[in-house]
Amino acid sequence: MKNLNKMSDEELALSYTNGDNRAFDLLLSRNQSKLFAYILFVVRDRDTADDIFQETFVKVITKLQEGKYSPSGKFSAWTMRIAHNVIMDWYRAQKADKLVEAPRENDLSNIGSVDVQIGNIENEFVNTQTLQDIKKMMNHLPASQREVVFMRFYQEMSFKEIAETTGVSINTSLGRMRYAILNLRRMVREHDVSLQLAL
Repeated sequence: MKNLNKMSDEELALSYTNGDNRAFDLLLSRNQSKLFAYILFVVRDRDTADDIFQETFVKVITKLQEGKYSPSGKFSAWTMRIAHNVIMDWYRAQKADKLVEAPRENDLSNIGSVDVQIGNIENEFVNTQTLQDIKKMMNHLPASQREVVFMRFYQEMSFKEIAETTGVSINTSLGRMRYAILNLRRMVREHDVSLQLAL
């Protein structure tokens, strides 16, 4: 039998579905800190994050046991998609609709050259102090915008991966990033925050 430590997450998931509980223990240890960091960043409350993390892994176990996992993509992206759904269910239960969101059908067709250029935003995250200031401001963003910023800049996911993980189109992911950047810039102006931006 293959050494579990040498197996990929995808192989471990299949091994668990075939009855090897040790494979799941290793999967959990490999993925828990990254997944918990993502959940905590979105919900901003450790107790809530603990609850959502536990519910996420209950769903992961259930889906694996029901044979609903296909190793066609990364296991970590699959678990993050499940966590995203649990978070959205939690927000719905908390009546989070009071948050101001971008229009549901935004498709970026209305962006002109004077608007924000998403490709350049990465430069704004270079300076350490800037990163700290932006992290504080991000706590005031709606969850969907905070989530896409976290995935893009802290987990270095592509917009395609973000779209697949959150179950929306690439345009919607880009739109959420655009609104997040516009909101962050508005906060900078309103609070007279001086950011050292890399050019």
